[in-house]
Amino acid sequence: MQIPNNAVVLVADGRKSLFLRNEGDATHLNLVVERAVEQINPSDGDQKTDHAGRASSSVGGGQNSMQEVDFHQQEKDRFAVDTADLLKRRALANDFASLFVVAPPQTLGELRKHYHSEVSARLSGELDKDLTSHPIDQIEKALQAA
Repeated sequence: MQIPNNAVVLVADGRKSLFLRNEGDATHLNLVVERAVEQINPSDGDQKTDHAGRASSSVGGGQNSMQEVDFHQQEKDRFAVDTADLLKRRALANDFASLFVVAPPQTLGELRKHYHSEVSARLSGELDKDLTSHPIDQIEKALQAA
């Protein structure tokens, strides 16, 4: 993947995001961290205090199970929405001309749902991998190999 000088690379999952800028060129990446955001998001079981209840149905007299909310996934989705909003604000401020996003498939899908048109217009590439816990040099290698 060719990443031009001054392009922004977002490496994110549902809990952490790294905003990197390429200070190198397309063939010799030099990604520098501009901003790192991390959210504490305990497992779903640690966030729940009770099990899902049961509700009586007035139609037919039967019982229906109430949907159990996955609080951990809900927070991951909210984090993706907040990240997409930050991308929108940066795009509207003309902070970047070219954007590359690296995220696991589920996070990438959630981000896509919330891209502003200015973000979509500047989106130059995506890579569906989870690289948030990798060092910068390994992120650079993964991008060059993609």
